[in-house]
Amino acid sequence: MPNTEHIVHLTERSLWETARASGRYAMSTRGRTLEQVGFVHFSTRDQLPRVAAFLYGDHEGPDELVVLVVDPARLDVPLKYEAMPPNGEEFPHVYGSVPVEAVVDVEPWG
Repeated sequence: MPNTEHIVHLTERSLWETARASGRYAMSTRGRTLEQVGFVHFSTRDQLPRVAAFLYGDHEGPDELVVLVVDPARLDVPLKYEAMPPNGEEFPHVYGSVPVEAVVDVEPWG
């Protein structure tokens, strides 16, 4: 049975605004594109605080961070839960750009 729980992605508001204009979101993680990595990194709600601390713990600047909340049922590209080093914890990865229609909410972070 597929996992239907929403998945989340932390990003800079300006990157989300660019995606809204183009219709697709294609950043994999902080400073790296889908093209460079091969998938878009996501997390579950429970994983988000650790991911945020790891990727954006040093974030300063005018561009605020937002959480993209995605409904997996609205994706038109594959979603896979994959084990990541060092402990094999599974994270959701989206193999393609994310249609803006799949983003059901945008929440402020921090």
